[in-house]
Amino acid sequence: MEIKIVLPNKGRLSKPSLNLLLKAGIIPFFEKTNQLYIQTIIPDVSVVFIRASDIPRFVEAGAADLGITGYDFIVESQAKVVELLDLEFGKAKLVLAKPEKSKIRSVGEINPKTRIATKFPVITKNFLLKNRKKAKILRISGACEIMPSLGVADLIVDVTSTGATLKTHKLEVVEEVMDSSARLIANKNSLNTKRKKIEELTLAIKSVLYAKRKKLIMMNVPEKNLQKVLKVIPSMAGPTLAKVESPTPMWEVYSVVDENETYKIITAVKNAGARDILILPIEKIVP
Repeated sequence: MEIKIVLPNKGRLSKPSLNLLLKAGIIPFFEKTNQLYIQTIIPDVSVVFIRASDIPRFVEAGAADLGITGYDFIVESQAKVVELLDLEFGKAKLVLAKPEKSKIRSVGEINPKTRIATKFPVITKNFLLKNRKKAKILRISGACEIMPSLGVADLIVDVTSTGATLKTHKLEVVEEVMDSSARLIANKNSLNTKRKKIEELTLAIKSVLYAKRKKLIMMNVPEKNLQKVLKVIPSMAGPTLAKVESPTPMWEVYSVVDENETYKIITAVKNAGARDILILPIEKIVP
Protein backbone atom coordinates (compact mmCIF):
# COMPACT_ATOMS: atom_id res chain seq x y z
CA MET A 1 0.00 0.00 0.00
CA GLU A 2 1.28 3.44 -0.94
CA ILE A 3 2.06 6.02 1.71
CA LYS A 4 1.66 9.66 0.70
CA ILE A 5 3.44 12.35 2.72
CA VAL A 6 2.30 15.91 2.07
CA LEU A 7 4.69 18.84 2.60
CA PRO A 8 4.38 22.65 2.36
CA ASN A 9 5.21 23.84 -1.16
CA LYS A 10 6.47 27.25 0.03
CA GLY A 11 6.87 29.44 3.10
CA ARG A 12 8.84 29.14 6.32
CA LEU A 13 8.10 25.41 6.74
CA SER A 14 8.92 24.29 3.21
CA LYS A 15 12.71 23.85 3.19
CA PRO A 16 13.02 22.56 6.77
CA SER A 17 10.30 19.95 6.10
CA LEU A 18 12.05 18.62 3.01
CA ASN A 19 15.46 18.69 4.74
CA LEU A 20 14.04 16.63 7.58
CA LEU A 21 12.83 13.93 5.18
CA LEU A 22 16.20 13.90 3.41
CA LYS A 23 18.07 13.42 6.70
CA ALA A 24 15.63 10.65 7.62
CA GLY A 25 16.46 8.84 4.38
CA ILE A 26 13.08 9.57 2.77
CA ILE A 27 14.59 10.98 -0.42
CA PRO A 28 12.40 12.11 -3.34
CA PHE A 29 13.41 11.43 -6.95
CA PHE A 30 13.33 15.01 -8.22
CA GLU A 31 13.22 15.25 -12.02
CA LYS A 32 11.96 18.83 -12.25
CA THR A 33 12.14 21.64 -9.69
CA ASN A 34 8.40 22.32 -9.87
CA GLN A 35 7.20 18.75 -9.35
CA LEU A 36 4.28 18.49 -6.92
CA TYR A 37 4.00 14.68 -6.74
CA ILE A 38 7.22 12.69 -6.42
CA GLN A 39 8.18 9.11 -5.67
CA THR A 40 10.92 8.52 -3.09
CA ILE A 41 13.73 5.97 -2.91
CA ILE A 42 11.56 4.00 -0.47
CA PRO A 43 9.16 1.73 -2.40
CA ASP A 44 5.51 2.81 -2.15
CA VAL A 45 6.33 6.10 -0.39
CA SER A 46 5.67 9.34 -2.26
CA VAL A 47 5.71 13.05 -1.45
CA VAL A 48 3.11 15.66 -2.42
CA PHE A 49 3.60 19.44 -2.18
CA ILE A 50 0.67 21.78 -1.42
CA ARG A 51 -0.03 24.93 0.63
CA ALA A 52 0.74 24.50 4.33
CA SER A 53 -2.70 25.78 5.31
CA ASP A 54 -4.39 23.08 3.20
CA ILE A 55 -2.40 20.17 4.62
CA PRO A 56 -4.57 19.41 7.69
CA ARG A 57 -7.73 19.05 5.58
CA PHE A 58 -5.82 17.12 2.93
CA VAL A 59 -4.69 14.59 5.54
CA GLU A 60 -8.08 14.49 7.24
CA ALA A 61 -9.75 13.62 3.93
CA GLY A 62 -7.36 10.73 3.35
CA ALA A 63 -5.76 12.29 0.28
CA ALA A 64 -2.47 11.80 2.16
CA ASP A 65 -1.50 9.53 5.04
CA LEU A 66 1.04 11.83 6.69
CA GLY A 67 1.67 15.55 6.59
CA ILE A 68 3.99 18.22 7.94
CA THR A 69 2.48 21.62 8.70
CA GLY A 70 2.26 24.26 11.40
CA TYR A 71 0.30 23.75 14.59
CA ASP A 72 -1.45 27.08 13.88
CA PHE A 73 -2.84 25.68 10.61
CA ILE A 74 -3.97 22.48 12.35
CA VAL A 75 -5.89 24.42 15.00
CA GLU A 76 -7.34 26.87 12.48
CA SER A 77 -8.56 24.11 10.15
CA GLN A 78 -10.23 22.16 13.00
CA ALA A 79 -9.24 19.05 11.06
CA LYS A 80 -9.60 15.71 12.82
CA VAL A 81 -6.08 14.36 12.44
CA VAL A 82 -3.62 12.62 14.76
CA GLU A 83 -0.56 14.58 15.84
CA LEU A 84 2.46 12.23 15.93
CA LEU A 85 5.45 14.50 16.56
CA ASP A 86 6.41 18.06 17.39
CA LEU A 87 9.20 18.52 14.83
CA GLU A 88 10.82 21.38 16.77
CA PHE A 89 11.30 23.76 13.82
CA GLY A 90 9.24 26.59 12.36
CA LYS A 91 8.72 27.94 15.85
CA ALA A 92 6.60 31.07 15.87
CA LYS A 93 3.93 32.90 17.82
CA LEU A 94 0.47 33.94 16.78
CA VAL A 95 0.03 37.42 18.22
CA LEU A 96 -2.52 40.19 18.53
CA ALA A 97 -0.78 43.34 17.29
CA LYS A 98 -1.65 47.03 16.98
CA PRO A 99 -0.20 50.14 15.32
CA GLU A 100 2.33 51.91 17.52
CA LYS A 101 0.08 54.99 17.74
CA SER A 102 -3.07 53.03 18.57
CA LYS A 103 -4.81 53.83 21.84
CA ILE A 104 -5.64 50.17 22.37
CA ARG A 105 -3.21 48.90 25.00
CA SER A 106 -4.74 45.58 26.03
CA VAL A 107 -7.29 42.95 25.08
CA GLY A 108 -9.60 44.49 27.65
CA GLU A 109 -9.95 47.62 25.49
CA ILE A 110 -11.33 45.72 22.48
CA ASN A 111 -14.99 46.53 21.76
CA PRO A 112 -17.59 45.22 19.25
CA LYS A 113 -16.58 47.90 16.74
CA THR A 114 -12.89 46.95 16.79
CA ARG A 115 -11.81 45.53 13.43
CA ILE A 116 -9.29 42.65 13.50
CA ALA A 117 -7.71 41.47 10.24
CA THR A 118 -6.38 37.92 10.18
CA LYS A 119 -5.77 34.74 8.21
CA PHE A 120 -6.82 32.83 11.33
CA PRO A 121 -10.49 33.72 11.99
CA VAL A 122 -11.23 30.53 13.98
CA ILE A 123 -8.29 31.02 16.33
CA THR A 124 -9.08 34.73 16.63
CA LYS A 125 -12.73 34.04 17.46
CA ASN A 126 -11.76 31.53 20.15
CA PHE A 127 -9.21 33.96 21.57
CA LEU A 128 -11.88 36.64 21.86
CA LEU A 129 -14.36 34.22 23.43
CA LYS A 130 -11.73 33.19 25.97
CA ASN A 131 -11.29 36.85 26.88
CA ARG A 132 -15.07 37.51 26.79
CA LYS A 133 -14.71 40.04 24.02
CA LYS A 134 -16.48 40.73 20.74
CA ALA A 135 -14.99 42.34 17.63
CA LYS A 136 -15.36 42.44 13.86
CA ILE A 137 -13.11 39.71 12.42
CA LEU A 138 -11.98 40.45 8.86
CA ARG A 139 -10.73 37.34 7.11
CA ILE A 140 -7.99 38.08 4.60
CA SER A 141 -5.63 35.98 2.51
CA GLY A 142 -2.88 38.52 1.92
CA ALA A 143 -0.46 40.39 4.15
CA CYS A 144 -2.09 41.32 7.46
CA GLU A 145 0.61 43.79 8.40
CA ILE A 146 -0.48 46.51 5.99
CA MET A 147 -4.18 46.42 6.91
CA PRO A 148 -4.01 48.94 9.79
CA SER A 149 -2.02 51.44 7.70
CA LEU A 150 -4.60 51.11 4.91
CA GLY A 151 -7.36 51.88 7.38
CA VAL A 152 -8.92 48.44 6.87
CA ALA A 153 -8.35 47.17 10.42
CA ASP A 154 -7.57 48.41 13.92
CA LEU A 155 -5.68 45.28 14.98
CA ILE A 156 -4.27 42.14 13.41
CA VAL A 157 -3.76 38.55 14.52
CA ASP A 158 -0.82 37.06 12.66
CA VAL A 159 2.23 34.81 12.91
CA THR A 160 5.58 36.28 13.91
CA SER A 161 8.96 34.62 14.37
CA THR A 162 11.42 37.43 15.02
CA GLY A 163 9.09 40.42 15.18
CA ALA A 164 11.00 42.13 12.35
CA THR A 165 7.99 42.31 10.01
CA LEU A 166 5.81 43.84 12.72
CA LYS A 167 8.47 46.42 13.47
CA THR A 168 8.85 47.29 9.77
CA HIS A 169 5.13 48.09 9.60
CA LYS A 170 5.22 50.00 12.90
CA LEU A 171 3.18 47.42 14.78
CA GLU A 172 3.65 46.15 18.30
CA VAL A 173 2.38 43.09 20.16
CA VAL A 174 -0.60 43.52 22.44
CA GLU A 175 -0.78 39.89 23.55
CA GLU A 176 0.41 36.45 22.49
CA VAL A 177 -2.41 34.23 21.24
CA MET A 178 -0.62 30.87 20.90
CA ASP A 179 2.71 29.18 20.14
CA SER A 180 3.22 27.22 16.96
CA SER A 181 5.78 24.85 15.45
CA ALA A 182 5.87 22.24 12.71
CA ARG A 183 4.07 18.98 13.48
CA LEU A 184 3.89 15.55 11.87
CA ILE A 185 0.24 14.56 11.51
CA ALA A 186 -1.52 11.42 10.31
CA ASN A 187 -4.86 10.39 8.89
CA LYS A 188 -6.84 8.44 11.50
CA ASN A 189 -7.81 5.63 9.14
CA SER A 190 -4.28 5.30 7.77
CA LEU A 191 -2.97 4.71 11.28
CA ASN A 192 -5.12 1.57 11.40
CA THR A 193 -4.65 0.26 7.87
CA LYS A 194 -1.00 1.27 7.33
CA ARG A 195 0.28 1.34 10.91
CA LYS A 196 3.49 -0.66 10.39
CA LYS A 197 4.78 1.53 7.55
CA ILE A 198 3.74 4.75 9.29
CA GLU A 199 5.56 3.67 12.45
CA GLU A 200 8.70 2.94 10.41
CA LEU A 201 8.61 6.39 8.79
CA THR A 202 7.87 8.09 12.10
CA LEU A 203 10.82 6.31 13.72
CA ALA A 204 13.13 7.45 10.92
CA ILE A 205 12.03 11.06 11.43
CA LYS A 206 12.21 10.76 15.22
CA SER A 207 15.79 9.45 14.98
CA VAL A 208 16.84 12.67 13.24
CA LEU A 209 15.16 14.85 15.87
CA TYR A 210 16.76 12.90 18.69
CA ALA A 211 20.21 13.13 17.09
CA LYS A 212 19.94 16.94 16.79
CA ARG A 213 20.33 17.25 20.53
CA LYS A 214 23.23 14.79 20.82
CA LYS A 215 26.95 14.68 20.08
CA LEU A 216 29.44 11.83 19.93
CA ILE A 217 32.45 12.45 22.16
CA MET A 218 35.60 10.38 21.61
CA MET A 219 38.87 10.45 23.51
CA ASN A 220 42.01 8.55 24.35
CA VAL A 221 42.50 7.80 28.04
CA PRO A 222 45.68 6.46 29.64
CA GLU A 223 44.82 3.30 31.58
CA LYS A 224 45.88 4.89 34.86
CA ASN A 225 43.18 7.58 34.41
CA LEU A 226 40.42 5.36 33.01
CA GLN A 227 38.32 5.00 36.16
CA LYS A 228 38.49 8.75 36.84
CA VAL A 229 37.19 9.51 33.34
CA LEU A 230 34.43 6.89 33.52
CA LYS A 231 33.12 8.50 36.70
CA VAL A 232 32.57 11.89 35.03
CA ILE A 233 31.41 10.98 31.51
CA PRO A 234 27.65 10.54 30.98
CA SER A 235 26.24 8.22 28.33
CA MET A 236 23.00 6.74 26.98
CA ALA A 237 23.58 3.18 28.24
CA GLY A 238 27.25 3.28 29.19
CA PRO A 239 30.45 4.48 27.48
CA THR A 240 32.09 2.23 24.90
CA LEU A 241 35.72 1.18 25.50
CA ALA A 242 38.32 -0.14 23.07
CA LYS A 243 41.92 -1.08 23.77
CA VAL A 244 44.40 1.14 21.92
CA GLU A 245 47.60 -0.45 20.61
CA SER A 246 50.23 1.92 21.93
CA PRO A 247 53.48 1.79 23.94
CA THR A 248 51.63 3.33 26.89
CA PRO A 249 48.54 1.39 28.12
CA MET A 250 45.67 3.34 26.57
CA TRP A 251 41.92 3.09 26.04
CA GLU A 252 39.64 4.71 23.49
CA VAL A 253 36.44 5.92 25.15
CA TYR A 254 33.40 7.22 23.35
CA SER A 255 29.91 8.15 24.38
CA VAL A 256 26.77 9.94 23.16
CA VAL A 257 26.08 13.07 25.22
CA ASP A 258 23.66 15.99 25.28
CA GLU A 259 24.82 18.84 23.05
CA ASN A 260 24.30 21.49 25.74
CA GLU A 261 26.53 19.50 28.13
CA THR A 262 29.58 19.20 25.86
CA TYR A 263 31.48 22.17 27.31
CA LYS A 264 31.13 20.87 30.86
CA ILE A 265 31.96 17.29 29.84
CA ILE A 266 35.10 18.30 27.92
CA THR A 267 36.38 20.17 30.96
CA ALA A 268 35.58 17.27 33.29
CA VAL A 269 37.21 14.51 31.22
CA LYS A 270 40.24 16.67 30.43
CA ASN A 271 40.77 17.31 34.14
CA ALA A 272 40.35 13.58 34.76
CA GLY A 273 43.20 12.77 32.37
CA ALA A 274 41.62 12.27 28.94
CA ARG A 275 43.36 13.52 25.80
CA ASP A 276 42.84 13.73 22.00
CA ILE A 277 39.18 14.65 22.59
CA LEU A 278 36.89 14.76 19.55
CA ILE A 279 33.29 16.02 19.31
CA LEU A 280 31.36 14.70 16.30
CA PRO A 281 27.84 15.33 14.96
CA ILE A 282 25.31 12.49 14.81
CA GLU A 283 22.90 12.06 11.91
CA LYS A 284 20.42 9.66 13.52
CA ILE A 285 19.78 7.89 16.80
CA VAL A 286 17.33 5.00 16.89
CA PRO A 287 16.39 4.32 20.53
